[in-house]
Amino acid sequence: MTFTIGSLAQKALVNVETIRFYQRKGLLKKPIKPLHGYRQYDNQTLQRILFIKRAKKLGFTLKEIQDLLCIEKNRCHEIQHLAIEKRLVIQKKITDLAKLEETLTLLIEQCEITKETNHCAIVDAFK
Repeated sequence: MTFTIGSLAQKALVNVETIRFYQRKGLLKKPIKPLHGYRQYDNQTLQRILFIKRAKKLGFTLKEIQDLLCIEKNRCHEIQHLAIEKRLVIQKKITDLAKLEETLTLLIEQCEITKETNHCAIVDAFK
């Protein structure tokens, strides 16, 4: 089964410009345009777009996705290494967000305590 860029975009639930962007970034190959007619995309291209979408949902950047796509088949240990690195980045973000939540909670509590004054603990913390 082949698709025009419009039908491919519709099937993958992305914008046509997303497909063109992925082509410019080297994530998708641009099929040869026939002398008469439209470029035709195959099911493999559709599957690749769906892969990119799933990887993005997991937090991978386009550069990281490109690295994943370039790794040869049966090189699971290399992909595992990239996934471990990504997990460490996510764990760091979670830790940072927990600290941020704790700080905001304290500031909100300070604001409750000092709500009758002209000073706001939250605004003061940003100075």
